[in-house]
Amino acid sequence: MSPLQPVLLSGGSGTRLWPLSREAYPKQFLPLVGEDTMLQATWLRVASLAGAPPIVVANESHRFLVAEQLRLIGAPVPRILLEPTGRNTAPAIAVAAMQALAEGNDPLLLVLPSDHVVADVDAFHAAIADARAAAEGGALVTFGIVPTIPETGFGYIEADGAGAGVRAVMRFVEKPDLATAERYLASGGYYWNSGMFLFRASRVLAELQRFRPDIVDACRKAFDDAKRDGDFVRLDPAAFTACPSDSIDYAVMERTDAAMVLPVDIGWNDVGSWSALWDVTTRDAQGNAHHGDVIAVDSRNSYAYARRLVALVGVDDLVVVETNDAVLVARKDRVQQVKDVVAQLKASQRSQVALHREVHRPWGSYDSVDAGEGFQVKRIKVKPGASLSLQSHAKRAEHWIVVRGIARVTRGEDVFDLRANESTYIPIGAKHRLENPAGEMLELIEVQSGAYLGEDDIVRYEDVYGRTGQAS
Repeated sequence: MSPLQPVLLSGGSGTRLWPLSREAYPKQFLPLVGEDTMLQATWLRVASLAGAPPIVVANESHRFLVAEQLRLIGAPVPRILLEPTGRNTAPAIAVAAMQALAEGNDPLLLVLPSDHVVADVDAFHAAIADARAAAEGGALVTFGIVPTIPETGFGYIEADGAGAGVRAVMRFVEKPDLATAERYLASGGYYWNSGMFLFRASRVLAELQRFRPDIVDACRKAFDDAKRDGDFVRLDPAAFTACPSDSIDYAVMERTDAAMVLPVDIGWNDVGSWSALWDVTTRDAQGNAHHGDVIAVDSRNSYAYARRLVALVGVDDLVVVETNDAVLVARKDRVQQVKDVVAQLKASQRSQVALHREVHRPWGSYDSVDAGEGFQVKRIKVKPGASLSLQSHAKRAEHWIVVRGIARVTRGEDVFDLRANESTYIPIGAKHRLENPAGEMLELIEVQSGAYLGEDDIVRYEDVYGRTGQAS
């Protein structure tokens, strides 16, 4: 029996769950259902079946989030393929297959989006076992979700007959209107397209070569010319950017005669909207679901996500999401229009489209707690053993006050330690570095002052994370 190689696709930008999900911190990195993030939960549900550490395909800007979140749950060290830009699922799966084959095996790839919910893990394991024989025999198997409602937000797969077991795919269908979805539901032979697959690495590459050799050629060059940095495989930017963007459905599954579908009932949800999150969250007797400090009075069928206290009074079918820098209030049946909000934010070049107020970095995070003319105040957290780059600023000075932990400071030729309630000053132009030499989190307050306080006023001279030169 061939080993099972999980491939976690983690390239999404997560705009449909704004303001909680943002481009720099999309939904796969959030604990939306339970304590684990969706990426963590995706690995944990297949870890016991895996014959190798996961292969993760992720955006270059998310590399440290992926590595850190998998480390926190004790996952074996993954191979993380970094996309310089998103090119949809066909190129992502192609480079994952190349990575698997480069390691000397030809495993079955279990391809999983890293931002889905699977409530019945035992049923999912059973489905994988049922699909293995077909995949071993050369089939490209997709998992079709047995529909429960006439959903118009999913694509459908028409199978060769209704019932259980792997069978041939007749066709893939785009998102239908309501009347068509009702007919699909009544027929019993149509299933929601989950975007999960099981196939042999060499087999999917061969079919991709057959139908889209341009994608394979571009991916092969990007993979062969990649820079390998520890666990990271940095796909060649020029070659991968030149690769056509296409889904595996369009590129292969709709064309090949080897496509098969296994209908499954596994409590699946793609959590593609706030109303979908309401569907998979525990609700009270009035149908309300919430996360955080929420009080609901005479309210029904609503969802609230709160960082601070949020009170719902006399409302029905609402979604209320409160973060440190944005609030969303929407009717539950209109939450798909969140994408229009995101479009306006992009058009206005607002930072809230990409970043939270707290911005995560490989060494920790910073939270911009206040700002005004000529000053900015940040709360900085540095992980145990972590270090910021040796850097300088041309237009701002910085004052550091330690709140908790030990800060090792390099300022020019001086190196010294600061503890709680101690402070220092970094003049404009001075080379400096901040390190945490201790085993607990370092927290400090940084007060920036100067004519310009943008994040691009930084020159890096040394950096353990491979970032040098002027910031971008």
